[in-house]
Amino acid sequence: MKFILAICAGLTVFCFACTDSSEPIVKQPVHVNVSLPSNFPEPIYDLSANPLTEDGIVLGKMLFYDPQLSRNNAISCGFCHIQPAGFTHHGHDLSHGVDDKLGRRNSLPVQNLIWYKNFFWDGGVHNLDLVPLNAIGNPVEMDEEPEQILMKLRAQDKYKAQFKAAFGTEEITSTRLLQSLSQFMATMISANSKYDKYVRNEGIELTQEELDGHELFTQKCAPCHATDLFTDQTFRNNGYSTASDLLKDQGREEITLNPDDRGKFKVPSLRNIEYTAPYMHNGKLKTLQQVLDFYAAGVQVSPTLDPIIGANTPPGIPLNEDEKKKIIAFLKTLTDEQFLSDRKFAEY
Repeated sequence: MKFILAICAGLTVFCFACTDSSEPIVKQPVHVNVSLPSNFPEPIYDLSANPLTEDGIVLGKMLFYDPQLSRNNAISCGFCHIQPAGFTHHGHDLSHGVDDKLGRRNSLPVQNLIWYKNFFWDGGVHNLDLVPLNAIGNPVEMDEEPEQILMKLRAQDKYKAQFKAAFGTEEITSTRLLQSLSQFMATMISANSKYDKYVRNEGIELTQEELDGHELFTQKCAPCHATDLFTDQTFRNNGYSTASDLLKDQGREEITLNPDDRGKFKVPSLRNIEYTAPYMHNGKLKTLQQVLDFYAAGVQVSPTLDPIIGANTPPGIPLNEDEKKKIIAFLKTLTDEQFLSDRKFAEY
């Protein structure tokens, strides 16, 4: 039911020791195969340019959970991306960083990132390798200079050893730091929900309520939350931002400088949505019920409102209470309990 993408690119041979005859003992890197779900599209990230190895993934995990990547040595990537909460910042409407500072937007999940062509609510980053730099350099998140991080890591024998195991040399560079983080994040694939097993015919059936919810979802939600990634990766104004909200956060316009992009934010994936509250780019909606209530009766009209949302009268998505209940039942089939509890992603 799945196919395997073997990472077979040539790598530098690692030499760690010598035999009695002074011949080098060659240690080959242990390649890791990425199992791609059959119901997913082709990945976008070029795995051949950054081949996954066991030691590279271990290093990436070490860095993901290391607070030394922040200025005050208190905030790690894992601080804002907590596994049981779908790798979001549970309990926080907005990102929460150094010195207890708050950002402007809600933390997005870390999952299935090798299928993404752009990142963050405004799409300001286009390469997975560069994603960590956004949080590292943000003064209200990690607020650290990359060179300072390298100095911290270079002072530690454990990192010298792990970089050598991963890349064949103790030299610690920003490129290797970012590539190892990408290797770890590339393994963070969520594709074993009840829904996935159902569509892959793995002996799981949906209840009638879940099937009805799926049909309603397909009619009313799937135009934006498309494919089995449950996002079309576009940027849309869904009518959530009020006029005062738009003065504080223009969304995609801040990247493109195009007024037609005002109030547009990336369509987020709905995978593990049951555990990734609060919702919307500013985290103001606390439950799935509130989200559907908003679409049914709370849409704000503005010049850049998405045509799909604005086509109805009144603007929004017509939903009665029974339909909301069924859609929520379906959305809960997107929960991947294995992903949310897998020790290979957990902090040490």
